[in-house]
Amino acid sequence: MQELIPVNVIIGDRNYRVRVTTQDEEMVRRVIRRINEQILQFKTLYAGKDMQDYVAMVLLWFVTEQQEEGKSDEDQSISEKLDQLSAFLDKQLKG
Repeated sequence: MQELIPVNVIIGDRNYRVRVTTQDEEMVRRVIRRINEQILQFKTLYAGKDMQDYVAMVLLWFVTEQQEEGKSDEDQSISEKLDQLSAFLDKQLKG
């Protein structure tokens, strides 16, 4: 079992102490940085909201973005399979 290390992260105005594997630490820090950048962007676009609103908006944005990236991968996989099927059918019909 991999050892977990404690990492202090700040999301919005709050500190959180999470435990991650050493391999995941850099990825977690990149994600946290991206989340905080998006919070700042939403704060400039939608003035007057409280931090909980910004965090909720970023959560929705982040999950939606992940779904779109996953969909792109699925679409590419489906497209590749359809191309293979088409090539197989062409080969069978020709010969």
